[in-house]
Amino acid sequence: MLWRNITFGQVNLGQKGKVTAIEYDPNRNARIMLVEYAGEEKHYMLAPHGIQIGDEIVCDEKTELKRGNRMKLKHIPLGELVHNIELQPGSGGKIVRSAGAWAKLDGHEAKYTQLALPSGEVRKILSECFASLGQVSNPEFMYERVKNAGRARLKGRRPNVRGSAMNPVDHPHGGGEGRTLTGRRRGPATPWGKPARGVKTRKRSKKSDAFILQRRRT
Repeated sequence: MLWRNITFGQVNLGQKGKVTAIEYDPNRNARIMLVEYAGEEKHYMLAPHGIQIGDEIVCDEKTELKRGNRMKLKHIPLGELVHNIELQPGSGGKIVRSAGAWAKLDGHEAKYTQLALPSGEVRKILSECFASLGQVSNPEFMYERVKNAGRARLKGRRPNVRGSAMNPVDHPHGGGEGRTLTGRRRGPATPWGKPARGVKTRKRSKKSDAFILQRRRT
């Protein structure tokens, strides 16, 4: 299997690129597009939903509000859908990159932009960060089903054993009779006796907590 080197950051600022191909990538659930710039320079990028071969896209600090274009959050109007969003200026897109994903701009405040993420979380991100306009391609992926074990193996997924089918010493859900959910009387627990289900795992000292305005849906 060949690895496609995807460009998630900014390249050729201010130059128009032409979409020459839209391809399937076995390493991700979204489609990718091949963008060609002047001088035969080519880059693979995440394809937004609705992009077509022959369309032109631009990456710049401020550009036209067009599907596939990439610019800074501070120049994008409220209500627009974006994807492939940076968390730190110049770091490249880190979040909202899976098939069909999108985030919505809720507001601009000082040097921050408020974004409603697919998880339901609302958080602040520096307005100097770049984001791509539109929704990620292949939104139908959420309806796909792996119908048999062979199809999963062809994707490189090895068999998984249910935790409830293991012994208590091997898994928090182990023990019990038949197809019971858990075998422990006091509920799932780690090998050290700590609760292992329905408890928060996020570190209390996480620095990015200050930027989260609303927690994700549980």
